[in-house]
Amino acid sequence: MGWWQVNADTLARSRFVLSPLAETFASLKLLHAGRAAHPGERAWLDGALPAYRARLAADPVTARLVRAGLGRDWIADFLTPAPREGETFEEEVARVRAVAPADALAHLAVSAAGPPPARLAGRDDLPERAARLLEWVWRETVEPDWERRRRVLEADVVARTARVARGGWAEVLDAIRPGAMRWLGENRLQVNLHEYPPREISGAELVFVPVTPKAGWVSWEAPERYAVVYACDGALAGRERTPVPAGLGALLGGARARLLVLLGSPLSTSHLVAVTGQALGSVGRHLRVLLDAGLVERRRSGRSVLYERTEAGDVLVRAAGGDLAGAVVRAAGERVT
Repeated sequence: MGWWQVNADTLARSRFVLSPLAETFASLKLLHAGRAAHPGERAWLDGALPAYRARLAADPVTARLVRAGLGRDWIADFLTPAPREGETFEEEVARVRAVAPADALAHLAVSAAGPPPARLAGRDDLPERAARLLEWVWRETVEPDWERRRRVLEADVVARTARVARGGWAEVLDAIRPGAMRWLGENRLQVNLHEYPPREISGAELVFVPVTPKAGWVSWEAPERYAVVYACDGALAGRERTPVPAGLGALLGGARARLLVLLGSPLSTSHLVAVTGQALGSVGRHLRVLLDAGLVERRRSGRSVLYERTEAGDVLVRAAGGDLAGAVVRAAGERVT
C-alpha cells in the first residue's frame, strides 16, 4: 500500500478545496472508461460520449496520449497538477500547458509502464495537446453545469468539515476513499493500495479535493504541496441514486421525504437546493415541517446553518422499507422522551 507520513501540524492545517481542473480531469476519466457508476452518470455519458469519441477519432495522436496517460495503475503526473486554492480553470490548465515536453514523456513512461507509444515518442507538443483536450472537456461537458456541480461539491465539503469537528480527522479520512484510504495511526495516512515507497510530507500543504464523478487519485508538487482527490457524496446521481422509499413518500410527500433521506449528513438549504433541484422556498417550507415534527435538527457551523436528521428521523428512514407504521410510533415516542 502507498502511505504518507503526516505530522499533526500538517493534518491540522490541511483543508478542502475545489478545483475546476480536477472536476474536468475526473470527467475525462469517466469519458475514457465509458462506464457509469449510477444512473446520473449514465445520463451524462449518453449525452457527452458521442462528441468525445468523435473528437479523439479526428485526433489520433491525442487519443494515444489519453490511453497512455490514463494508465492502468498510474496517471501521468503532468495531467494532474496539485490543486491550489482559488485558482480558475484557466490558471490550472496553464500549468499543464507549461510542462516541459521531456517531463511529459517521462511521466507517460511511468503511466504506460514502459516506453510511450511510438506515435508519441519525441513529440514536443504533448503538454499542449493535453491542455487543449482538457479545455474541450471543460467547455463542452463541465462548464455548462459547473455552478450546480460547484454547489454540490461545497455541500460535500461542509458535511465533511462538520464531521471533523464532531469526530476528528481519523473518522473523516477513513470515509473519504473507502477501501483505498485510511488513517493507519502513528502519523501514517494510507492514500492508495499500490506498493509504492512511503513519502514524508510533514510540513507540506495538504489538500483534499472533491469531484462529482466516481474517480480518485493523488497528486503532488513535492515537497511543497500534496493533494488527495476523491469522489464526493451525492453528485450527478439525480433522483435515482438516493431513492425515496414509497412508504416514506406516501407518509411525508415525495419532496419532503427526499430531503429527509438526504439529511443523513448535514447540509444547508442552498446545498439541498443544488442536490434536489427544488426551489429555495419549497426547501425552506419542507425543512420547517420536518423541524416541527422533530425529524431534523439544525445547528450553526461558521456562517452556515446545517440541517441533519435526528434519531427519530433515522428511525423513519431505516424502517421505511419495512414496518413503517411501527416506525412512526417509535419515532413519536422518541420525540416525546
